[in-house]
Amino acid sequence: MGENAHMAFLLRVELPDVPGSLGALATALGSAGADIEAIEIVEHRADGVALDDVLLELPPTVMPDSLVTACHELEGVRVHWISRYNAGVNLSMDLEAVEEFTENPAHAIARLVEVMPTTFRVDWSIAIRAGSDGVEVLGASSAAPRFDTGDVPQAADWVELTESTTLPEVEAWDSTVLAAAPGRPRDGRPVTIVVGRHGGPEFLTSELARLGHMVSLAASVQSP
Repeated sequence: MGENAHMAFLLRVELPDVPGSLGALATALGSAGADIEAIEIVEHRADGVALDDVLLELPPTVMPDSLVTACHELEGVRVHWISRYNAGVNLSMDLEAVEEFTENPAHAIARLVEVMPTTFRVDWSIAIRAGSDGVEVLGASSAAPRFDTGDVPQAADWVELTESTTLPEVEAWDSTVLAAAPGRPRDGRPVTIVVGRHGGPEFLTSELARLGHMVSLAASVQSP
């Protein structure tokens, strides 16, 4: 990466769910030096608040803290989280992910694991299921940590999940926020997809619902 290369960041921000709020946020971020690539509404809340994910690029001369300051100068706006976004500068929508794993049903689960980081803004994804010698890994994204059941004894419970949920922190995966969802392929052997975010943010209820739906769909597509 050259000295003048821009760096991708993902910002999760809370703001009033009223007309004009998103435009004011975009103006503030632009004035602070950010080049906005995409904005996606993550959740609408009953109390009149929205959560948005903003994918943006910053030149090396602009510090992420300046974006936080710019956001907090707006009334009713609060930054939940900002971090480098290693998956790149394109947000992958759910339908694009569905197209990826339906094109090759024999490898639907493996393809879902590969596209999970960009679809759900997570750092990595792993597919596991119960095997004859414990828990076996079916597939993992490129940035996934080494999976050793000796380091992750909780995995024995993960392969028995019946619904999408957050998971307790694993000591071997320092400061990684975890979530998982189960699926049942046509061969009848349950599979669980585990995803991780280094340092957060926490998974929202709406994200868990999306995760559960996507894993169930990929599992139903997976051919024996």
